[in-house]
Amino acid sequence: QVQLVESGGGLVQAGGSLRLSCAASERTFSNYAMGWFRQAPGKEREFVAAISWSGISTNYADSVKGRFTIFRDNAKNTVYLQMNSLKPEDTGLYYCAAGRSTRSVKDYNYWGQGTQVTVSS
Repeated sequence: QVQLVESGGGLVQAGGSLRLSCAASERTFSNYAMGWFRQAPGKEREFVAAISWSGISTNYADSVKGRFTIFRDNAKNTVYLQMNSLKPEDTGLYYCAAGRSTRSVKDYNYWGQGTQVTVSS
């Protein structure tokens, strides 16, 4: 019922910034919490950030806290991930997801196709 499409990934140098976006086609987008996850080659998909349906509550992985910001615009059915001070270890395929506002992959029911982020040293 919820279709998600990520965009905004690319190749940047360490210390640079990127803003990822995730557009939803479902008109009930605002009823879902949204999360961002990432997956590096040979690694499990890991939690990055999440935001409640209202946008009031946010949650971040320790590895990105202070550098990344998640926010949403429900009127546009879009959630964003602003990434600053990027590090090579941030490299991976980034996915947005809709579901419950937790840190677990298992609690999200809908997923986008992913957008690649590569940070060079």
